[in-house]
Amino acid sequence: MTDITRLIVATPEATQDIAALVAQLSSDAPAPSQADLAAILASPTNDMLIAQSEGVIIGMTTLVTIRTATGSRCFIDDVVVLDSHRGQGLGEALIQAAIRLARDHGAKKIDLTSRPSREAANRLYRRLGFVLRDTNAYRLVLTT
Repeated sequence: MTDITRLIVATPEATQDIAALVAQLSSDAPAPSQADLAAILASPTNDMLIAQSEGVIIGMTTLVTIRTATGSRCFIDDVVVLDSHRGQGLGEALIQAAIRLARDHGAKKIDLTSRPSREAANRLYRRLGFVLRDTNAYRLVLTT
């Protein structure tokens, strides 16, 4: 049985499981350390949702809540399910849990991004009611 819950504590096991998911999600993103994960979990703007089976984290997403002068909105980021567990509805369960949590936070909008090459993910987002926006997405990479 798979449970969808909020990750509360950055244990060594959780850190290891999250590192495996991050490696699958991005080839150039470094895995978070246990201290990094603890900081993510401690932030009042973040809710990390996990899919867990038999004590192992097999999927995750992070819901970020932003409060500005124009209102509250949320952003869903880092949606990933281990390859070995795909096709079981876990991505949908994670997104549905994030939507419920966003409503609980009083958000009026939820944004997310996805690479066009992630065809299955994009189909899922559209099926769940997300609409592709006609907008430009900009990024400034800050180097140290």
